[in-house]
Amino acid sequence: MTGAAREPVTAAVTGLGLVTAAGIGVKDTWDRVTNATTPRGVRRPAALRDLPCDFMYTIDGLDLDIDAVLGVASHRLMDRFAQLAVVAAREAVADAGLGPDVWDSTRVAVVVGSAHGGLDFYAEQHATLTERGARRVSPRLAPLSVVNGAAGSVARDLGTRGPSLAVATACSSGTDAIGTALHLLRAGACDIAVAGGAESMCTRAVFAGTCNAKALSTRTADPAAACRPFDVDRDGFVVGEGAGMLVLERAEHARARGARSRAAVRGYGATTSSEASSPVAPSEAGVELALRAALADAQVAPGDVGHVNAHGTSTVMNDLVEGAVLHRVLGEGPLVTSTKSMTGHTLGAAGGIEAAFTVLALEEQLVPGTVNLRTQDPRVPVEVAPTTRSVRLDCAVTTSLGFGGHNSVLVLARE
Repeated sequence: MTGAAREPVTAAVTGLGLVTAAGIGVKDTWDRVTNATTPRGVRRPAALRDLPCDFMYTIDGLDLDIDAVLGVASHRLMDRFAQLAVVAAREAVADAGLGPDVWDSTRVAVVVGSAHGGLDFYAEQHATLTERGARRVSPRLAPLSVVNGAAGSVARDLGTRGPSLAVATACSSGTDAIGTALHLLRAGACDIAVAGGAESMCTRAVFAGTCNAKALSTRTADPAAACRPFDVDRDGFVVGEGAGMLVLERAEHARARGARSRAAVRGYGATTSSEASSPVAPSEAGVELALRAALADAQVAPGDVGHVNAHGTSTVMNDLVEGAVLHRVLGEGPLVTSTKSMTGHTLGAAGGIEAAFTVLALEEQLVPGTVNLRTQDPRVPVEVAPTTRSVRLDCAVTTSLGFGGHNSVLVLARE
């Protein structure tokens, strides 16, 4: 750690919750991510039929009955992305040993990131408008399709009365939600924050446009092997759905109630690549600024970072830009992975899911492998783990890069 005078204000991570195509719940997901050699949950939804990319990672077929968990009435008041957020938030809060009978609800914040919100429901209702007329459009369209639907649903479900915020910075949304929660805790606006990301998007028009932008894999003959971050044969990302939620607390608040701290969020950095040539092109300069800002905020030296859970989308440009920046700033020390190879690219949920994985890596001293990595692209100058590896970790970084030039980084440390 650096020798600066001030002590960084950290947030204790006291709870985790996960819903992903790799597994339902933290234990199931982590076991699969660290032990499996092939992903599961890769399916071909009917909505994507005949598109160049007709597959995605989904939770369909896994052990989650949303109606049974949330109740049919509650289910009808939420879009699928909000439902996943609530399921993950419930697990995280239970893991933290918190709830309405324990906390002061006015001192609990909720911050949830999403890139698309309830876009599928919006598209469905737009089709209804076109085909059946205005009187057939659901009165639930506005509340179910808005991006803040997950944040509001989580707050209502948990009965919290502190700030409830939605963050929409494309694929950086989940990371920025956690960074925003860190700022709220530091500012004294809350004692506890439930933060992360949620996404469920299978909108045909978006998939078609993203295919045309050459960003999605078209490996239709072998979709389970399509997401291959940092591999020389990668050809694009594969969309996934899911949610990852963390409970963050002011460190003194967690200590006062005798809570277990699974890890600490020490620093956060966010920048915009305004110099990028297009809204979908990552910029080395912007990513580097965000990484250096997060390290400075955490008062962590580059050499202290032992692991990076990379954005690692499996697109040619992203992996080259990110690999170059990680090597330039952090050197050859950190062991890099992309867990998107097991979850798919969950868009606005990715930052929450990958922050949870980074907490677990620190806690278990275990770096998950990058499934489908057969031959690392020689132009990527960092060590990417193809298989799960035991390592000594005290500090780790997770990165997120979003369309629009958003770059976000979290620094986490072992407790």
